[in-house]
Amino acid sequence: MPHRRMRDVGQVAIEYLGFIPVLLIVGLAGIQIGAVAYAAEQAGTAARAGARAESLGQGAAQACAQAVGGGLHVECGRTGGDGESVTVTAHVTIPRILWSFGDATKSATMPRSTTDRGEANP
Repeated sequence: MPHRRMRDVGQVAIEYLGFIPVLLIVGLAGIQIGAVAYAAEQAGTAARAGARAESLGQGAAQACAQAVGGGLHVECGRTGGDGESVTVTAHVTIPRILWSFGDATKSATMPRSTTDRGEANP
């Protein structure tokens, strides 16, 4: 093993310290991508729950709020549909880790309940 000079001792530690910020940014970016995916999945769940409740003649907003977990902010509302169906759109605010990505938006359409159309359930 060759003799090391005194000035080379600790060089690897200094190089590692310079690379730590890069590792932190890459790790936090990975967490941010996970937060975006989670918010998008929760928006879809909220839209389906809201559309289901609206198709049964109940309010979409409460069903949307109950369907979303993890302290996420959700806004839901009826955005369309005809006499046979109802469409609800949910907007979930994406948690900010490094960057702000706004809202995840998903829509869901459900057929109306037959009792809402004046028909008897079979």
